[in-house]
Amino acid sequence: MTNTKANVAATGTGVRSRPRAVLPALCATQITSWGVLYYAFPVLNPAITADTGWPAGTTTAAFSAALIVSAVVGIYVGRVLDRRGPHAVMTAGSVLGPLSLLVVAAAPNIAVFTAGWLLAGVSMAATFYQPAFAALTRWWAPDHVRALTIVTLAGGLASTVFAPLTAALANHMSWRATYAVLAGILAAITVPAHALALKARWPAAPPSPPNTTGGHERVVRSRPFRMLAVTFTLSAFAMYAVVIGLVPLLLERGYTTTQAAWALGLGGAGQTLGRTLYATLARHLGVTARTVSLIALGALTTAALATVAGPYAVLVAVSISAGVIRGNLTLLQATAVTDRWGTTHYGRLSGLLGAPAHAAAALAPFAGAVLAGPLGGYPALFVLLAGLSIAAAATALGARTQQVAGTPWERGRPYE
Repeated sequence: MTNTKANVAATGTGVRSRPRAVLPALCATQITSWGVLYYAFPVLNPAITADTGWPAGTTTAAFSAALIVSAVVGIYVGRVLDRRGPHAVMTAGSVLGPLSLLVVAAAPNIAVFTAGWLLAGVSMAATFYQPAFAALTRWWAPDHVRALTIVTLAGGLASTVFAPLTAALANHMSWRATYAVLAGILAAITVPAHALALKARWPAAPPSPPNTTGGHERVVRSRPFRMLAVTFTLSAFAMYAVVIGLVPLLLERGYTTTQAAWALGLGGAGQTLGRTLYATLARHLGVTARTVSLIALGALTTAALATVAGPYAVLVAVSISAGVIRGNLTLLQATAVTDRWGTTHYGRLSGLLGAPAHAAAALAPFAGAVLAGPLGGYPALFVLLAGLSIAAAATALGARTQQVAGTPWERGRPYE
């Protein structure tokens, strides 16, 4: 009994070893970081282009470049997280975030504007879901799914809180002043929260499970890891292209901008609902079945949006269903490493696994808009995206690997 207790404390899996302030702090910082660094931009971009004369495509490309930088830097961040924990990484990122936005706000030309967003990309890598997930996975295991669910539920409120706040600020001041105010809010909430709440001792990594013998390098070179990376890349591209393409799809079909915006917004509500259902789903389905089922259901909702022109209530229902699937996919990706390879190298493996998916998500809006024309419109684009999701579900079958008993419902039952 004594040895068991010692091992639990060493791996950070005991309730007593969990720093209580971490979970509420990360909920607050995820809402703020996503709200200011991500969701404020689409609200302010029309004002940016109107004031500066810079093309909307160029300003949006600068923002997408930040997301690509985040994906690349996330690989290095993952390595640091495994060794040292989230305190230094997330605190540094929360300092860099406001500074990068001040550069954006003061930018006299598009080059400086882009440089500011590239710095923001580094901040995103250090403050968004990946480091938060790594912290909770190590501190909260084996009950980490519950903690991850709570944080993603909070993160889902980022657009609800900061999109209207950003619009309200922009109604009373310039976009530059708005970004300066948002930078102040970001610093005031995230810097002290990360600096103070994440100071707890970082638990030693648990022993490597049998299927990671040879270290994380062997895992990365394995067929299951490569197939899973392909799966998430295809799925992310399709998912984010659908999100961005939903409004123009409905506009093509004669619906108003307000109707299209409501359909998109209610899909976001479905996303929040979906995250509350993931733990139940995980208790009843093995990891491969869970992955294939969710991605295939995503393909089904995309195909429905491509083929069903109305009535409007049906389209809203499909949009909500698609949101439920997206909410589950967020947690599916957050738990993909622990489900298959344990928590020992979570930061490194999740960074490598997520990098191509994040890059695909960054490029999806542009690629979707470019493809819609030659394909003959957004319904045809959605048919293509449904096909990509089906391909992603098929590649998920190649990601089967040996079970790792990391969560209560995984013990004593096969993965498939």
